[in-house]
Amino acid sequence: MRLSDELAYTSATELARRIRARELSPVEVVEAYIERIEERNPSLNALVFFGYDDARKNAVKAEKAVVSGEELGILHGVPTAIKDLFDFKPGWKSTFGGIPALRDLVIDAYCAFAERMEESGAILVGKTNSPVMGFRGVCDNFLFGPSRNPFDASKNTGGSSGGSAAAVADGLLPFAEGTDGGGSIRIPASWCGVYGYKASFGRVPFMARPNAFSGDIPFLTEGPITRTVEDAALAMTALSGYDHRDPLSLDEDVDFLGATRRSVKGMRIAYSPDFDVFPVDERVSNVVGKGVRAFEEAGARVEEVKVGIGRDQRELSDLWCRLITPVNLATFETFKEQGLDLLKDHREDFPPRYLEWMDRGMGMSAVDLYRDQAMRTEVFDAIQNVFQNYDLLITPTLATLPVDNAEDGDTIGPTEINGVEVDPLIGWCMTYFINFSGHPAASIPAGMSEDGLPVGMQIIGRRYADTDVLAASAAFERMRPWSDTYELCAERPLELAPSAEYKG
Repeated sequence: MRLSDELAYTSATELARRIRARELSPVEVVEAYIERIEERNPSLNALVFFGYDDARKNAVKAEKAVVSGEELGILHGVPTAIKDLFDFKPGWKSTFGGIPALRDLVIDAYCAFAERMEESGAILVGKTNSPVMGFRGVCDNFLFGPSRNPFDASKNTGGSSGGSAAAVADGLLPFAEGTDGGGSIRIPASWCGVYGYKASFGRVPFMARPNAFSGDIPFLTEGPITRTVEDAALAMTALSGYDHRDPLSLDEDVDFLGATRRSVKGMRIAYSPDFDVFPVDERVSNVVGKGVRAFEEAGARVEEVKVGIGRDQRELSDLWCRLITPVNLATFETFKEQGLDLLKDHREDFPPRYLEWMDRGMGMSAVDLYRDQAMRTEVFDAIQNVFQNYDLLITPTLATLPVDNAEDGDTIGPTEINGVEVDPLIGWCMTYFINFSGHPAASIPAGMSEDGLPVGMQIIGRRYADTDVLAASAAFERMRPWSDTYELCAERPLELAPSAEYKG
């Protein structure tokens, strides 16, 4: 068996252990994953930038460190990737989610994930696909086109960290970066059958510039997408911790790995099948309804609850779009200062629905933002009230199964579910409430639908109770392991995707 096939579904934890034990060398590990990416990525369009030269140089350095007996980081020699959005490594291209006018843009800065992963010894091999500015729950754009779901290549991966989730599910990488401002870690984790962890706000530094305070309206964070809960805990050990450049980062030590060995016996778990307001596809609710019972088998008490959300889901999805719009507009203002007016001179680079929100955003006032923050507070209060009586809140991650990819670079989600109208950008994503509130949350594979597609279950913890979410996630993985599902990905036909560049 080729090493690339042997290592494909090896966990990051196991790879790091074998490298430390000198059973594997970082050079051969990196080459094995590059070989698998080269063979399988053309049919998925998961990675869109390939930093192989840097990866190979860093693998040689990593191997020398092992041989010389240097102190090694917890992810020493393990390959990973960052996302092509607000995620940077010096010298690497950044298209902000496939904007054709930015195809050659290079930003010489680090995002937290890239910086801390390299500090922990991990080796970045490339960047993964994302939608324009992360402003939708699917993964598609005019420059690179859609990412394809490893369980069914005609379907989308979900977004915005869709390329990362596809790469992990298909064994192209043991883990990869996601970012989450409305569910962008948890959404693709759900559709691609992997584990996605969004930490409590402040747990992972958010090193935005020029506005260091831009990550809280709504709450934005970076985090890991993995195939095992233990790998997510290991990645969080490397990612988390205080950073002086982030005025909102938390100065706390958290035993993420220890949490995965905890029991959930005696935990009080609230279960909401629809977050009060979402229409949910029966194929999704059936899987999650069965999955949540695993916690009862593990000794927890599960009760169905009403969360207390008082507004229509369509009103709240519009609220999310309004809150995220200023961050987008501020990015364009920075480009304008550098002589590039994207919204004026390159409007054809953006999907029509995105332009509608940017145009609306230009007319919003400070009073509008104040009112929107009051609406957001209603959702926060409702979720906090649940945690007065419960340790965890569980919901479906998404209200629908994966959608078909479009052929024009503008894939969207459903416009209605169960006869109820939803916003095709974000309205079917039962994740963005937690970006209003800042609670820790994960999407965990709950099982497979009758259509043979993955279904995710969202596990939400009390504010800053990241260890509770990881403990429950690990308990569920022990009760309902999902590793066998990746055989469907490994055996899929390697049909080539369309041309890599769609427009421009």
